[in-house]
Amino acid sequence: MLEAIIVGVVATILVWLSIRERMRLKRYRKDWDVIGESKASPLSESLANLVGTAGGIYLSMVMLTTFLEIEVPARINISSVSLEPMAATSFILAIASPYINRLLVGLKRFRYR
Repeated sequence: MLEAIIVGVVATILVWLSIRERMRLKRYRKDWDVIGESKASPLSESLANLVGTAGGIYLSMVMLTTFLEIEVPARINISSVSLEPMAATSFILAIASPYINRLLVGLKRFRYR
C-alpha cells in the first residue's frame, strides 16, 4: 500500500513539474487571440497539451507495434500498481518532452556561439 502511495506521489510531482514547464514555455509564445473570446487559463492549456501529446504518442506507438506485429504485455506491475505499458510510456515521454525541448534549444545555442 505504501509503495502505491509513493508511486502516486512521484507521478503527481512529475506531472506538476511538466505542466509548470509547459506554462513557462506558453508565456514566451505570442498569443493571437481575438478580443472578446473566452480565454483558457495557462494551467488548463498546459494540461490539455500534456494529454494531447501523450495521446499522440500513444496512437503512434499502437500503430507501430501493430504494423511490426510486436507482442507487448497487456499489463506491467510496478510495485503494487498495474499499468498498461504503452500508455505509461507515452505519458512518461509526454512529461519529459518540454525538458527535452529545452535541452535541444540549449544545445543549439551552445553550438552556434
